[in-house]
Amino acid sequence: MARMNRPAPVEVSYKNMRFLITHNPTNATLSSFIEDLKKYGATTVVRVCEVTYDKAPLEKDGITVVVRAALVEDWLSLLKSKFCDDPGSCVAVHCVAGLGRAPVLVALALIESGMKYEDAIQFIRQKRRGAINSKQLTYLEKYRPKQRLRFKDPHAHKTKCCLM
Repeated sequence: MARMNRPAPVEVSYKNMRFLITHNPTNATLSSFIEDLKKYGATTVVRVCEVTYDKAPLEKDGITVVVRAALVEDWLSLLKSKFCDDPGSCVAVHCVAGLGRAPVLVALALIESGMKYEDAIQFIRQKRRGAINSKQLTYLEKYRPKQRLRFKDPHAHKTKCCLM
């Protein structure tokens, strides 16, 4: 059977946020996927595509799999909670190839934390060549952030680490 050539996972770090953008695993590639998650310290995986693998082995290894549509509010709420509770932790996100929906979600997080949309796209594309198609680019250009991921001083009290 021909093997699909897929880009390697890439880490995108900005301020106190770390993301791992990857393609979707299958049950056959799940063990190497879990190894990658552990290598980067990702304890949460957000799946924004159809189910292609059994999440039980990940959960057995202490990795939370969040299965949801790519709803911006849910994504940002998850990140706000995750990075306030554990600054510098890593959230993995995947779509089918790791070139569309997953990078767009990471770009939204960067934009919400204060980065200009052009800079966010360039920042991601430096690590993930081919990421974000023209339709997604237009969406990001028109997106109006509400600064939901602007973080205060990381040395401040944990319950007050995010600006609302």
